[in-house]
Amino acid sequence: MANAKTRDTVRRWRLTDAKARFSEVVRLARSHPQRVTVDGEDAVVIMSAEAYDRERARQTGAELVNVFANPILADLDLERNPVTGPIRDADL
Repeated sequence: MANAKTRDTVRRWRLTDAKARFSEVVRLARSHPQRVTVDGEDAVVIMSAEAYDRERARQTGAELVNVFANPILADLDLERNPVTGPIRDADL
């Protein structure tokens, strides 16, 4: 797949090659995500645990929870206007 000079820059592996050289894929994934293809299509990405944890931390919603839990916002008086609209019969 790659010669010794370019091996560290390879980021896409066929599944059969990734299975045969899994230790190398993992070693490289510690510094750069490695893509694995099945039938020529991207199937999975192997990445370091640190990179995965960073990505997960962005998606927790913890920052949003902190904003709403902030005591500064507790004194904010929000007014909610009810939505009115036509009422129609529904057959149940």
